[in-house]
Amino acid sequence: MIFKSIKWRLQLWYGLVLVAVLVGFGVTAYQLERNRQFRRVDDEIHRRIGSVVQQLHRPPRGPRQGPPEEGFPPPEFREGDMPGPGQQPPPFKFTPQLAALFDTNNPDQYYFAVERRNGEEVAHSDFQPPASIAELRPHDAGTGSPTSPQPPVTLTGQWREFHEHLPSGETIYVGCSIAREQKELRLEALVLLGVGGVILFLGMAGGWWFVGRALRPISEISSTAAKISAGDLAQRINSEDAESELGQLIAVLNSTFARLETAFAQQKQFASDAAHELRTPVSVILTQTQMTLNRERDAAGYKQTVEACQRAAQRMRKLIETLLELARFDAGQEVLKRQPFDLSRIVSDAAEMIQPLAGEQNVKIISNLKPATITGDSERIFQVITNLMTNAIQYNRPNGEVRLKSEVHDGLAILEISDTGNGIAAADLPHVFERFYRADKSRTGAGNSGLGLSICKAIVEAHGGTIEVSSVEAVGTTFTVRLPTN
Repeated sequence: MIFKSIKWRLQLWYGLVLVAVLVGFGVTAYQLERNRQFRRVDDEIHRRIGSVVQQLHRPPRGPRQGPPEEGFPPPEFREGDMPGPGQQPPPFKFTPQLAALFDTNNPDQYYFAVERRNGEEVAHSDFQPPASIAELRPHDAGTGSPTSPQPPVTLTGQWREFHEHLPSGETIYVGCSIAREQKELRLEALVLLGVGGVILFLGMAGGWWFVGRALRPISEISSTAAKISAGDLAQRINSEDAESELGQLIAVLNSTFARLETAFAQQKQFASDAAHELRTPVSVILTQTQMTLNRERDAAGYKQTVEACQRAAQRMRKLIETLLELARFDAGQEVLKRQPFDLSRIVSDAAEMIQPLAGEQNVKIISNLKPATITGDSERIFQVITNLMTNAIQYNRPNGEVRLKSEVHDGLAILEISDTGNGIAAADLPHVFERFYRADKSRTGAGNSGLGLSICKAIVEAHGGTIEVSSVEAVGTTFTVRLPTN
């Protein structure tokens, strides 16, 4: 379960990377310090080897640049400085300088020993390591080339020793105790472990806090989504950092939740309004049939009841057809014809059909139409124009006007339908295209279901266009339809 958590997986990966970095740094630091310590010890040993060689009247080694394993140059000899064949070297003498280099009070306990090829000891310092150290020395030390420096030997882990054989057959052993260096290295290792442990702890604690803070919005998202799924659509996700990736995701989700809440609210209102609209004709039918069944009627009475039921049923059918039409548009299932036609011609046909209604209301239709060819379903566009013109006539004042204007501008066919009625209140303008919405005052009419403008908007948007309304009270209202010309 732990390894399935994003937080734990990030923390584990972060911890492994931090441990690898700390181990790499610690090992490197330890090796550098160890090399520094042993380089210092090796330099001191070589300096003492040179002093012993001088005391044996042998030529000293050339300048040292480091321990032999790092490429020391071979010793240089001068003719006449070495004893001839069969000659014995002069006796070894302890000088004060040499004694100071191998002082027994030195904490590093430097020592030396000089042996001939047959194993006979020529000289040695006052301090000598345990006898077991001599058994660990290479037995072929005196058989190598005089120009080949011998590598250092660390004996028993506590003593470090160099040996060098001379042309005359002697071998010089110089070494010292490295117990102090090893103690310092152990202390260095403990310090590195301690510092590394503290850094690891602080890093893991900081990483835990940082990962928890970075993933906190995910918990907020899960919690809010759970509340929304339980029915509380008003919930929103709180975000402190709106600029981060998760902050941007939260902004998108909050916007989605807001649209979801609005959609559910509209669906709820739509269902309520649809039920309300259907309840009236159903009530009429039930009332009429109940009254007819309660007592005997003559033929005229039965006819009147049937006609009332017929009108109610027709109203129900019209409402149901409109609802089904809107549902098809919402689902994208409404099939539209795609044929080019002249918008001005469709407007003229609609005006001609509406003319009798305008005559009854004493409303004059004024047209200013310019050709505008668009591609779409001419019957559906005709339905939009007819609906808008009918509203403009019904809600106009006596002896008013309806102005029709069409033109093409910036690749759009623009149609304006204006009336000289009482106008729409500013508070009602944002809602006129909502389903079952009826504006107060002049926009309320008998038999109006409040779906006509919703159908108009759905048809126009299905053609890739827009429909807008502007109105000034006591002046009039203008609907503007924009449709692409291609």
